[in-house]
Amino acid sequence: MTLPPNSPLARLLDAPMRPGRLVWIGLRPERRAPVVEVDQALLEPGRGLAGDRWRGAATGARQVTLVSAEHLRAIAGFLGLDAVAPSRLRRNLVVEGVNLLALKGARFRIGNALLEYSGECHPCSRMEEEFGPGGYNAVRGHGGITARVIEGGAIRIGDALARVAPPA
Repeated sequence: MTLPPNSPLARLLDAPMRPGRLVWIGLRPERRAPVVEVDQALLEPGRGLAGDRWRGAATGARQVTLVSAEHLRAIAGFLGLDAVAPSRLRRNLVVEGVNLLALKGARFRIGNALLEYSGECHPCSRMEEEFGPGGYNAVRGHGGITARVIEGGAIRIGDALARVAPPA
């Protein structure tokens, strides 16, 4: 859906947003292998995270996956748990303080890297395997987003996540 640039909704969608913060990084070295938690990583353009198993097309939509810490708390609540470890969702990055859906259609920076929103990250049937009955539905609408790496760079726990203004 393309909105006229000066429409009230377009102005709201482009309104300033508070930056978030990177709080967790996980690499999936192989399919079904345990997620490896790291304090820093390298994002590679068109490839994703160095050391992660994902190696799709350079234009692929799912180079990096992100979920918010706030959504992890919601998922835990839906499951009747005190907390859900980020590794259980098998996402790459956990951020806090930002609504990831506000990045739709936008580019954003984490550390030195530039990423581009490429879609929502929906749960898969493995959520039932991971969390038991109801796992899939607990994650629905809370699975985060996918992104492409436009400019590579190092990222570290504590780095800001900030939306980048579109080119004028």
